[in-house]
Amino acid sequence: MSSSHRPPFVLPPLGGNPSSARLGTTPGSFANAPQIGGALAFSSPDTPGMPAPSEKTAWDFMPADWIRGEGGAWRAPAGFVPVTQLEHARLGVVTPEMRRVAEREPHLTPEQVRDEVAAGRMVIPANRQHLGFRLDPMAIGRASRTKVNANMGASPIASSLDAEVDKLRWAERWGADTVMDLSTGGDLDATRAAIIGASTVPIGTVPIYSMIIGRKIEELDERVVLESLEHQARQGVDYFTIHAGVLREHLPFVQKRLIGIVSRGGSLLAKWMLVHRRQNLMYEIWDDICQVMRRHDVTFSIGDGLRPGGLADASDEAQLRELATLGELTERAWRHGVQVMVEGPGHVPFDQIEYNMKLQRRLCHGAPFYVLGPLVTDVFPGYDHITSCIGATAAAYHGAAMLCYVTPKEHLGLPKRDDVKQGCVAYKIAAHAADVALGIPGVRDRDDELTKARAALNWEKHFELSFDPDLARAYHDEDLDVDTDFCAMCGHDWCSVRISKEIQEFGSGKSTEYAWDKPKVTAALTPEQRTILEQRGVLSPGEIHRLASKTKEKMGADTGQKAVCHSDLADDEKAIALQDERIRAEGAAAGR
Repeated sequence: MSSSHRPPFVLPPLGGNPSSARLGTTPGSFANAPQIGGALAFSSPDTPGMPAPSEKTAWDFMPADWIRGEGGAWRAPAGFVPVTQLEHARLGVVTPEMRRVAEREPHLTPEQVRDEVAAGRMVIPANRQHLGFRLDPMAIGRASRTKVNANMGASPIASSLDAEVDKLRWAERWGADTVMDLSTGGDLDATRAAIIGASTVPIGTVPIYSMIIGRKIEELDERVVLESLEHQARQGVDYFTIHAGVLREHLPFVQKRLIGIVSRGGSLLAKWMLVHRRQNLMYEIWDDICQVMRRHDVTFSIGDGLRPGGLADASDEAQLRELATLGELTERAWRHGVQVMVEGPGHVPFDQIEYNMKLQRRLCHGAPFYVLGPLVTDVFPGYDHITSCIGATAAAYHGAAMLCYVTPKEHLGLPKRDDVKQGCVAYKIAAHAADVALGIPGVRDRDDELTKARAALNWEKHFELSFDPDLARAYHDEDLDVDTDFCAMCGHDWCSVRISKEIQEFGSGKSTEYAWDKPKVTAALTPEQRTILEQRGVLSPGEIHRLASKTKEKMGADTGQKAVCHSDLADDEKAIALQDERIRAEGAAAGR
């Protein structure tokens, strides 16, 4: 090939292809090649200076009474009965929950799921009690797709049991993979029981919140801690956030922070240590806590009580010293046969996210990392679902396995129903974007189908394949309630998609499965679509009523009849004039 025909670029090494059928012309993922069964299942290339993965796994932290036989296989003591998913995996057993995970993660086999759980790189939060209700088992780990958690919970001044169950169902509707009940007000016990009974997703809690109801934090003792954990485990909670990594010796490193300790659990336990002049109670009785967790197969979500609450405090000594302690606690929990994931920061400048993810991967030996955001700027209150999902995308790409959503109400108040939706949607975007970038097989398939529908100008399939069909349809119909061969963004004459479709040499828009031949006035607005347009306030009430009741004379189209603006029936000038006339009419109506 002559130099003039050689491409003027060199691609980096390629990872997996997120498209099952390898559609389109993109070369594939620029992430590392998949290594299922190792520390780099789906991972980003390291920037120079990043910590290398740990060479250890949960296999290096076995119970003292297990024996390693010939060939490396481990043997449990006589009479041992496995309880947790980790213990079953160590014995080579594929549980029904592992099989269900493989069904939901089609790029993994049940045996690969088992092996990831055995290595400690994957958890299946599935309390034995909750499995008796409606729980649909799922997995969290970097070999699986990125998961999203939604927080909710009644506060002393807002919300109710019914409202929290409604928010649970709403979060499930918008894609939450797990839900945390962070209630600090109302009947905590009843709220927790109602949420567990209604949920199909794993439920997590921060048990210290209920431990101090009716008592001061100073009054917390070993008996209260263990009884509270046992009670919540019996209720069916799937994972506990326990802030055992905040140690007394870490507190001096907090003194010069701009915003101190922003974790509720972390601040409460810091006060307890200072009052009692003792080490963190949760750290001291960690082995007893592990025994409670094992009995019910409750997964640890080891809390980051010293996470930064602002960019100015990110990656500081307090945060990273605590992270090292979380690694130690992970090792100790694994020795008890308990599943572990680790929680991470909070507010982190974009340039520090990769380091935070990869340091945790090393210190915690690949245990799944569950991160809040992180927010990449602090000056957009009311928009923190956006500031944080930017950081969350990077976090997942660099190693986080689950993202805790942030809503527009973060730092401002208790999230309401729509805030839950906005947080879930933002974080589903972040998780999906990271999975595509990591090259997880099949994750781009729906994107490709929507692209084919868009290229064919098949609006109905376009909306059907979208994550939020009601929103997409409402926005489209707000400007042009006819499914024709252009939209109101460019208009008729400037529609590049229509022009590309008409060029015979291009394959664009010619997929037979998305072909259509009769432009039509769209159906009347659904109640959800009507609400969306009413809240936007762009159209007049009369115009919204017209779209909801769907009179069809305006564009001259009826069933089986092409709209007069369609390019088959109007030349360019006439089509543009008809559209302009409509836009002016709507503008006049909105101004009245």
